[in-house]
Amino acid sequence: MPANLHTPNWNDLRVLLHVARAGGLMAAGRRLGLDQTTVARRVTALETDLGVKLIDRSPRGVSLTSQGLTLLEHAERIEAELMSASERLGAVGQTLSGTVRLSTPEAFGAHLVAPAAHQFHQRFPGLQLELAPLSRSVNLMRREADIAISLSRPTQGRIVTRKLADYSLGLYAARTYLARTPPLEDLAQLLERPLVWYIDEMLDVPELRYLDQVAAGATTVFRSNSIAAQQAAVASGLGFGVLHRFSAEGDPRLQRVLPEQLDLQRSYWVSAHADLAPLPRVRAVLDFLADLVTQHAASL
Repeated sequence: MPANLHTPNWNDLRVLLHVARAGGLMAAGRRLGLDQTTVARRVTALETDLGVKLIDRSPRGVSLTSQGLTLLEHAERIEAELMSASERLGAVGQTLSGTVRLSTPEAFGAHLVAPAAHQFHQRFPGLQLELAPLSRSVNLMRREADIAISLSRPTQGRIVTRKLADYSLGLYAARTYLARTPPLEDLAQLLERPLVWYIDEMLDVPELRYLDQVAAGATTVFRSNSIAAQQAAVASGLGFGVLHRFSAEGDPRLQRVLPEQLDLQRSYWVSAHADLAPLPRVRAVLDFLADLVTQHAASL
């Protein structure tokens, strides 16, 4: 090995990984249980060892230089190999253990994953599943989650992805509401009826912006980016709403309206970082999700 070539210290590389994912020295320190000064010193030591600048600091936070991004790719692969080796060695004669963070759209998490939590625990008693139902995209490259379910296929980064399932949405109203109002005979009549919807300007998911497909120009009386809140408002008798079939059909307060005129189709995609996908604990959750959608195929 040339005298001027230094092998990076793994502890310092690990600090750089957290700085990149957290976007700042202080935030990285909180994740690592270190103070900001120690984090900065570790990064400086790494820069000194390698003889290159790895980060740029600004009032908005920290960003990696081109050399830092190159090193980050190698550091992530080293981290993944260490985790994989640890899990495989520990898996011999033992049950899986650890934590897997799963990010999902709200409806999928609340109505499919959460009700199966007991089933998951019985199958993998040593694994802790963290469910994060979000209405925004998750950055798997920054390790905001180990696995993410999204409404579109990710196209950037070192991501392993596949289609998990198709699902449908329909128009629903409360039975109490339908009993006291004239029947809805055509989607065009929604222009004259109360409608529950999303807050469009706060939506981060293009696949949810489908108001024009349902009733362009309709008057909304309640808006929320929580689909659970929308369903609760519709079930209270407020008006009409477009809801997931797999959640609305199980609510006895609701009735589907004009199914022959409105049947929206969307898809769920499941993704994991390429370095994490082979880990036994991550594979276990991926397999569990595949089984889960198979069990609910009829309602999706």
